[in-house]
Amino acid sequence: MWFKRIGLFLLTNILVVVTISIVTSVLGIGPYLDANGLNLSSLVIFCFLWGMGGAFVSLLLSKFMAKMMMGVQIIDPRSASGAERELYSRVERLARAANLPMPEVGIYHSPEVNAFATGPSKSSSLVAVSSGLLQVMDNAEVEGVLAHELAHVANGDMVTMTLIQGIVNAFVMFFSRIISYALSTMVKDEMQYTVRLISNIVLSILFSILGSIVVAYFSRTREYRADAGGAKLVGRQNMIAALEKLRRTFDAPEDERGKEALATMKISGHNKWMALFSTHPPLEARIAALKNSGY
Repeated sequence: MWFKRIGLFLLTNILVVVTISIVTSVLGIGPYLDANGLNLSSLVIFCFLWGMGGAFVSLLLSKFMAKMMMGVQIIDPRSASGAERELYSRVERLARAANLPMPEVGIYHSPEVNAFATGPSKSSSLVAVSSGLLQVMDNAEVEGVLAHELAHVANGDMVTMTLIQGIVNAFVMFFSRIISYALSTMVKDEMQYTVRLISNIVLSILFSILGSIVVAYFSRTREYRADAGGAKLVGRQNMIAALEKLRRTFDAPEDERGKEALATMKISGHNKWMALFSTHPPLEARIAALKNSGY
């Protein structure tokens, strides 16, 4: 099931660019075209604004979308008790140690072993874990995972990845339009609009897939930094213990519940041919990096 996560990652990026392409083409919004043909300066501005704009809209909606799509239940510290109260207290203590504003803390009910952080800024972030993770991990391992997610917040990874995605979106839109315009000039006048529209959509999909490789590469580098940041908060051994538990969960042939989540989009990374699209490095590489560090 791991390939579904890669598919979702690719599909999200493709839909952002293709949707903008279709809307602007159907509405005839073409500020980059003039009587003399292609206006490159206008095209650059147009692609930059739309590419970055789409990425930042996604960032602003990230907490809302995570809550809605994952069914995250936010913990209210005034009424929380038991495991929820304990989870909230752990995040509170780690956030204080990292000099971070207290994020929202949530749990979503799923057997998968997963945790994630999202949100538009350090002061408006969300840290959520699955019920499966809380069942599988002990206290020290849970703290390692939470420290990793809070390190993402402290490092500003959500904003950084949004900037990278925005730049990739802009390049995708720019080159797809340049090439589709060139192709449209090779056909009769009455066919130019159709050729430009279809080729622009096809090229946007192709370049979005290639662009996803770039985004995934930068995401993997941020994971190593988050591991290092987590090790600073809870100690290298606790961070390694958390990753080791994830690796054992992933490798266990009888335990399918964590594999889908661990595979690419969340905590781990598949190490075969789809590794180029994986947002997380293989757990073995992350563990080795921590063992070789001084934290």
